[in-house]
Amino acid sequence: MNSDTQKFQSLINKEKYQVFILACPTYTPFNFARHSWFVLNKKGLISRWEIRHKKNKKTNNYFYLNTQPPFQGINISFFIKKHFWKAKLMGYIEGSENSTAQKIIEFIENSEKIYLYCFKYSFFGPNSNTYIQWVLDKFPEFNVKLSWNFIGKGFKS
Repeated sequence: MNSDTQKFQSLINKEKYQVFILACPTYTPFNFARHSWFVLNKKGLISRWEIRHKKNKKTNNYFYLNTQPPFQGINISFFIKKHFWKAKLMGYIEGSENSTAQKIIEFIENSEKIYLYCFKYSFFGPNSNTYIQWVLDKFPEFNVKLSWNFIGKGFKS
C-alpha cells in the first residue's frame, strides 16, 4: 500500500458516514482537466462511485461502482493500463445517523435511477464532473467548490 492510500485510509472512521470527493488529472494529453469521483464510507463499507467516458457493459450506462481501488486515480494514458494519476482529496463530509453525510450516501446509492445523464457522456459535459456538481447542488451544506478545470461541472442541457 502506497503512502497516499494510507493517508486516505487514515481518514476512514468505521463508526461514521463519510462522503469523500477525489479528483485526478484526466488522460494525457487532456490532463489539464480533472476527473472526479465519490468514495463513500457507510460505517466501514467503502465504495467508489463515478461516471466514466465509456459505457459500462454491465449496466449499459456510464455509471461505475467499485471498478478500481477507492483512492486510486485513473490511468495516465488510454493505452498504458499500469500507471495511474495520484488522487487529490477535494473535500469530505461526515456524520452519524440521520446526518447530511448519511443522506448524501443514500442519494448517491439511488442516483443511477434519477440522474438525467446516465446514458449520455461528452468531454465537455455531461461527464464525471457534471455528476459530482449535480450531487453538490442537491446538498449545499457539502461545501466543496470545483475549480475551472473540472470541465463539465456547469453543463446544463
